[in-house]
Amino acid sequence: MTTNFPDSFDYQGMNAPMRVECDIYDLIVEGNLPKEINGSWYRTIPDPQYPPLLGHDTYLSGDGMISSFKFENGHVDFKMKYVMTDRLKAERKARRGLFGLYRNPYTDDPSVRGLNRCVNNTTPVFHGGRLLALKEDGLAMEIHPETLDTVGVFNYKGKLKSQTMTAHTRLDPDTGELCFFGYEASGLATRDVSYCVADDEGQLVSEEWFQVPYVSLMHDFAVTKEHVIFPVFPTTADLDRMKAGGTHWVFEPDKDTFIGIMPRDGHVTDMHWFRRPACSAFHFMNAYTEGKFVHLDFGIGKYAPFPFIQQASHIHPTPEDMAFGRVVRWTFDMSKPGEKFEEYNLAPAGDFPRIANKDHMHDYSIGYYQRFDPTAGPPLVAGPVGAGFNTLSRLEVKSGKIKSWHSNKPVTIQEEVHIPSKQPGHEGYLALVADLHDTQLSDVLVFEAEHVDKGPIATIKMPLRLRNQVHGNWVDAEELQ
Repeated sequence: MTTNFPDSFDYQGMNAPMRVECDIYDLIVEGNLPKEINGSWYRTIPDPQYPPLLGHDTYLSGDGMISSFKFENGHVDFKMKYVMTDRLKAERKARRGLFGLYRNPYTDDPSVRGLNRCVNNTTPVFHGGRLLALKEDGLAMEIHPETLDTVGVFNYKGKLKSQTMTAHTRLDPDTGELCFFGYEASGLATRDVSYCVADDEGQLVSEEWFQVPYVSLMHDFAVTKEHVIFPVFPTTADLDRMKAGGTHWVFEPDKDTFIGIMPRDGHVTDMHWFRRPACSAFHFMNAYTEGKFVHLDFGIGKYAPFPFIQQASHIHPTPEDMAFGRVVRWTFDMSKPGEKFEEYNLAPAGDFPRIANKDHMHDYSIGYYQRFDPTAGPPLVAGPVGAGFNTLSRLEVKSGKIKSWHSNKPVTIQEEVHIPSKQPGHEGYLALVADLHDTQLSDVLVFEAEHVDKGPIATIKMPLRLRNQVHGNWVDAEELQ
């Protein structure tokens, strides 16, 4: 390789590319790792094989790397491999970067024009016996759940008409149905959105299309037992801007936020649109229907948090802008016409929300999420936003009571995963990767979910640094079998 990676936070320190595929058998475990934890924790990571063609790009453009921590009777094995996309194959053949700006094919090297440029680096999902690696600007890539070898592009045997499949799906814990969507479904910067359902065997059973008010970065959505919720925030795309060599996304504070809600037993033509002034969110903790009310819980911010979007939007956040953030509940009265709804504060600002899988789509009591607490230490760079989170929190949704943990050392933490327990009344476990900034290594920390404030009950030692994942999911050993 004849070119260095850029001298920017996206490629420095804990964010430095690893470019390592590995297989580590029997990691060192300190503390008490419960033997009832049996299954695989899959994670997807952006990790660029080559420096970007134009000399700069965002962390989010990195080639997809999928990894697994396999837990088995108190032991843990680790495996990590690249997702072998068309994009990665082309760059390996050329031995250099060939792709331009994030999600802008008009800035690519002419030799790869028209090639599938999706990196499948965002979320691993296991459903219907298949492990899929997702990124929202393309179709899923099927991965072998044991070897992590790439099987190939997955589009439900040609039944899926959308050109994209979202990074966030919603699994109904009662029926096994997988709800998902695709935005820019008919092509770059199009307003078309597809809403899809796959049955518990992984067969596509429905796909309906509708249009959103403007092209929006729709990273996540939410589903209740009775409704589907499509939030549309004003991080927007413009085809002419891309053709001129500009960014895919800018944030437009003058545009309103829209929320479309449809009945699950209905059709997209039944969509009820609500609206409010501009804001930003990327991940939703949970949603549920209570009579005529639909509740949606999540972390809200004033602007899109990614520096490359803020720069393209000429936004320079102030401390007051940062103070806008919080965890909120939006409540929609489906019995009334009109666009207004209610907002309630639940907790201090944060992101990467989690709940137990069994609680999805239902009224629930406990959520987990991550925060940056300035009293725990100064900001440390880790991940695509810049400063990483340093605090893991357990939120009692009804009372607002919070239990939290943070390290006394220079540590940032990556997204947690919830692992269910088979013990009656046990809240389960949380696992996360901790970035150890003093040693440039990583640990895996395992907590009892109910007692995060007591600290980890086990530490799994990694002999290397793990680049920040985007998302991960837990799959029980019984489900994998």
